[in-house]
Amino acid sequence: MNDFTVNRFEVGPMAANCYVIAHVPTKDACLIDPGGEPERIKDFIRKNGLNLKFIINTHGHGDHILGNKFFRVPVYIHRLEKDFLTNPDLNLSGIFGIYLKTTEASKLLEDGQVIYLNDLKLEILHTPGHTPGGISVKLDGVVFTGDTLFAGTVGRTDFSYGDEGALFRSIRKKLFTLDDNTVVYPGHGEESTIGIEKKSNPFFRAG
Repeated sequence: MNDFTVNRFEVGPMAANCYVIAHVPTKDACLIDPGGEPERIKDFIRKNGLNLKFIINTHGHGDHILGNKFFRVPVYIHRLEKDFLTNPDLNLSGIFGIYLKTTEASKLLEDGQVIYLNDLKLEILHTPGHTPGGISVKLDGVVFTGDTLFAGTVGRTDFSYGDEGALFRSIRKKLFTLDDNTVVYPGHGEESTIGIEKKSNPFFRAG
């Protein structure tokens, strides 16, 4: 039996997924991608008596980082996306007239790094392509894939810094090497599994 829970919140105009990971024995918790509606997430944290410790951003787009500053906890992001947190051109918020500048990173992440939530091990997988510093976060039996891999599709790469080849390499080498039963929690949409995506994702069935 896992000693953690995962709760998903679909937030903001882009319907991004924010995840609350909670360590059951201690009620310590972290957020992945609080992209909006912070009061709704805060209400859940309060009602469940959780102790929020930190935020991990899978990448620096505005729909995944918008809520960072409302929680007053350390923010972790890959080192290549440090400037996305404060540069509206990079985080794409300027396109929508928001010009988002949010909390600067407290910790810059690297591939293979392990972040601890109490005794839960969250392993950082550098999965670039959608953005240069995009990451996935692996926990026992689950992986949070941000905008790299979705149920039945993959992340966009039509940005100035997008790289389709890197995206497919990330998925094949970092994600599809995980156990087929690994649950995929993506940055948008419903969950899947690695096995399902290897078998039926149209971007990979022929390859």
